[in-house]
Amino acid sequence: MWIVKLALNRPYTFIVLALLILLLSPVIILRTPTDIFPNINIPVISVGWTYTGLNPEEMEGRLTTPYEKAITTLVDNVEHTESTTYNGVSVTKIYLQPGSSLDTANAQITAASQFLVKQLPPGILPPQIINFSASSVPILQLGVSGTGMTEQALNDTAANFIRPQLITVPGAQLPLPYGGKQRQVLIGMDQAAMQARGIAPIDLLNAVALENVVTPSGTVKIGPTEYDVRTNGTPRTIEELGNIPIKQVNGTTIYLHDIASVSDGFTVQTNIVRQDGHRGVLITVLKNGNASTLDVVKGIRDRLPRALSTVNPNVHVTALADQSVFVRAAVQGVIREGIIAAALTALMILLFLGSWRSTLIIAVSIPLSILTSVIVLSLIG
Repeated sequence: MWIVKLALNRPYTFIVLALLILLLSPVIILRTPTDIFPNINIPVISVGWTYTGLNPEEMEGRLTTPYEKAITTLVDNVEHTESTTYNGVSVTKIYLQPGSSLDTANAQITAASQFLVKQLPPGILPPQIINFSASSVPILQLGVSGTGMTEQALNDTAANFIRPQLITVPGAQLPLPYGGKQRQVLIGMDQAAMQARGIAPIDLLNAVALENVVTPSGTVKIGPTEYDVRTNGTPRTIEELGNIPIKQVNGTTIYLHDIASVSDGFTVQTNIVRQDGHRGVLITVLKNGNASTLDVVKGIRDRLPRALSTVNPNVHVTALADQSVFVRAAVQGVIREGIIAAALTALMILLFLGSWRSTLIIAVSIPLSILTSVIVLSLIG
């Protein structure tokens, strides 16, 4: 209403203000994230511990509970914690107070984790610390499939080739791919062959550990050329791994391939993804709290062809769920309804009052009011 009164009482001031709003609006709109919901500043830090082989009861008593006590003692502004314990895995989510410094919390949690490592079961590795926000939601899901490719090959391609190139998109977060089989080199022991040669499983483990070491070798200069020197302390292929000597029995060297089978296998699969009736891999794209859904999805789609050019041509990536479609439709709906409302309002003024001046003022004031609201909302975050 104040815009209408200004236009009627002080037309020149109204014109200057309208031009100023029209000039500022494109700059403000381009700098404002386009999304359905605003940024929700509730920081969450997830800490994951791994200790393979320990049952959930032991994990909860020896790892999860002591870690929760340390977090509540050494970390500031903790709102509450949530912990989940699995077989060999413990995940603790630390919810901080709104507006807390995420950098300070990360430093304190890292220090507390390193301090507690010495008191936890021996051999445990430092935890994985991941930052989240209440606004970090899935906005795009990519299904990875491939003609004639195994599940472990799909998982390896998605995790080591596609994901590292997409993670560079500003505002995007990509967890590890879901589904598929993680590649592992498996050694299947032949119990009968080992008993016949008097070899215990511990002998095999010790031999593999001793013959698979990383040692610095340096360089050698021959004439004017300097060459890199590589040692044979680490097998480079599965065949070389099978040729590791285990022990000598009656002057005969027993190799690994004599008592075990070495293969390119996979770990036990705990999740399955199916796409069009075939197993595949799922890549989930999350957005940072203050990023724009439209910008992140556009960046992923623009970067995807380049990522696919570096992998097997049989690999196909399909967008299974795209949140930007809904966001774009919502924005277009708001614009369309605004135009319809302005047109109908101006038409009613023209029919009932018969004044072109009043009709023009109403038709201009409605979009100016919307643009003013957008500018104010952007300035206050």
